[in-house]
Amino acid sequence: MKCPICKKTTVWEGNPDRPFCSERCRIIDLGNWSAEDYRVETALPDTEEKAEIPHE
Repeated sequence: MKCPICKKTTVWEGNPDRPFCSERCRIIDLGNWSAEDYRVETALPDTEEKAEIPHE
């Protein structure tokens, strides 16, 4: 398999940093998440819905 960061071929079994090839690539990936370079897109809720106002 290939490391998702550097694309170097790496092994799964016996690799404590899998799916990365090394601790360096694992830390780079963590930094990318921390810097919000990766995002999971979701639909925003409809904010135009009318709130029900109780009649006085």
